[in-house]
Amino acid sequence: MLQRVFRLAPLILLFALALPLRAGAADLVWRSWNDGLREAQATGRPVLVDVYTDWCGWCKKMDRESYSRAEVRDFLGRRFVTVRLDAESPTQLRYRGEELSTRALVSHFRVTGYPTTIFLASNGDHVVTVPGYVPPGRFLVLLRYIGDGHYERGVSFQDFEKAQSSQR
Repeated sequence: MLQRVFRLAPLILLFALALPLRAGAADLVWRSWNDGLREAQATGRPVLVDVYTDWCGWCKKMDRESYSRAEVRDFLGRRFVTVRLDAESPTQLRYRGEELSTRALVSHFRVTGYPTTIFLASNGDHVVTVPGYVPPGRFLVLLRYIGDGHYERGVSFQDFEKAQSSQR
């Protein structure tokens, strides 16, 4: 019996390692700050930065209700590089050629509460900082506005939002 377990062990290990690789496009991959900015530069995709803390109840609600929604996850996976940033982490980060503490970076983007969503262009330019919890429907509208490049074409968010609600 023990010999059978040892013979199956490599297969079980291979299966366990392959599970994350089989995940579909709807599964979000959260990158670190430095890796995410490098990937955005290489792919030309904008960056969504989820700034959170471990103790933040609204952050957990955003995870449960907005980030877990299939349409949100799919759109993020296709159009954005997703970065998760713990505002209380001691990690040193690079931005615009400077080495910064996480707190200094969060302060640079004027984050005053959690969760906060920061959008960056693929080159790292700041697009917009969105404070607080955003319900899934409105969050998806915001993602489409940024991810489909409407802000780059000079369309106001209010006009885009009106157009989206008239299409429903």
